[in-house]
Amino acid sequence: MNATPLNASVPADGAAYAEWEDRAKELVLWGMAQRKLTYKELARRLERYGIDESADQINRKVNRKRFSAAFLLACLAAMEVESMPVPAKSTQRKLRPPR
Repeated sequence: MNATPLNASVPADGAAYAEWEDRAKELVLWGMAQRKLTYKELARRLERYGIDESADQINRKVNRKRFSAAFLLACLAAMEVESMPVPAKSTQRKLRPPR
């Protein structure tokens, strides 16, 4: 009897998430650019939420695009972001702060 694995249609390498990881990174960088924040200032703001990470740790996490949705939401809250564009499809342009 041949059994098909339940996750046979899911790519093993996580390629399906790569674009979303790029967008998550862009959202953090967009919020920082809009408010002219450094990683050090973001780290200070995250401390108010009980998140104790150095500026270097945050920088590495964001640049490697390996962070949780909870971390993304905490960053957005710490930056006091109330709304931002989240494109449904990939676009050629990067997110930019409004002028």
